[in-house]
Amino acid sequence: MSDGTSGMQFSNHNTDPKTLSRFIMEEEGRDGGTRAELAFILNSISVASKVIANAVQHAGVQGLYGMQGAVNVQGEDQKKLDVLANDVMVNAIKFSHKVNIMVSEENDEPIVCADKPTAKYAVVFDPLDGSSNIECNVAVGTIFGVYESIDPSKPSVADVLQQGSKMITAGYVLYSSSVVMVLTTGSGVHSFTLDPNYGEFIMTMENLKIPSVPKQIYSINDGNSEYWDDATKAFVKWTKTQAKPYSARYIGSMVSDVHRTLLYGGIFMYPADSKNKKGKLRVLYECFPMAMLVEQAGGIATTGTMRILDLNPTSIHERSPVFMGCKRDVEALQECYKNMAAKQ
Repeated sequence: MSDGTSGMQFSNHNTDPKTLSRFIMEEEGRDGGTRAELAFILNSISVASKVIANAVQHAGVQGLYGMQGAVNVQGEDQKKLDVLANDVMVNAIKFSHKVNIMVSEENDEPIVCADKPTAKYAVVFDPLDGSSNIECNVAVGTIFGVYESIDPSKPSVADVLQQGSKMITAGYVLYSSSVVMVLTTGSGVHSFTLDPNYGEFIMTMENLKIPSVPKQIYSINDGNSEYWDDATKAFVKWTKTQAKPYSARYIGSMVSDVHRTLLYGGIFMYPADSKNKKGKLRVLYECFPMAMLVEQAGGIATTGTMRILDLNPTSIHERSPVFMGCKRDVEALQECYKNMAAKQ
């Protein structure tokens, strides 16, 4: 019996593209539709990312470079694109009508969607990671994670202060020479590329895994080396004394650095140090989503002494040291922390 297709091949056209929307529908079908509302949230994030991508790519001609003239909760100057990206994400997620509380890097307090008391989900996000690089056209990104609310009828900060292991969906969007969304719903990591001809995200990598023979790359801000703890110093020294020394690759945008780590292997590091005693990256909307993706891709994400996803956050902008990447390198890093602890 015919399936209705001709079987002909057209070299320049994919006649059976798996779009992000199709992937979401298939995923919901596999779990019996019990989380069908999640599709609305992911579609909303998809729309927001297209708007942000357009703003990033046209920032120069649209006058979006430079500072907004305010600071965020981190005490950092807000750029025009930070504010725009945040407004786009907040509005898109709010009007999915499926989210009752959100946390953004750019907002002091959680955003409660009081008009939707029966919504089931909580979302955390960094609307524009790496925006300090925007004027020099370095790749930037959006990071997001989704939780199921503890009690949908009573949205509270507890919904977003759950362990990372309770996160049900995580992803990021990379704005570069192409716009790429990397996503997990808890069953593997998948990559979608925005096709500008159709305005759709098309699956380009399914079940992405960190290579079994990873490249020898370490990614860290060496400018802070004077302030690192002994374990981090020992590990970086180890990478440089191998028969084939590791290459240093550091972009300064977590999305870009972790994206490379997923595709090539190696290790991304932002340790605590004597200047930032609790680390610099934020647990909820940077460490947790990226840790979930790295683990789903076969890697490890750790503080150096414990699994990132087992952290119990106590505030929405809490920070943590973070090391993530292929098992070979993260296990070697963990051994350095064990050796340091044994000497104390």
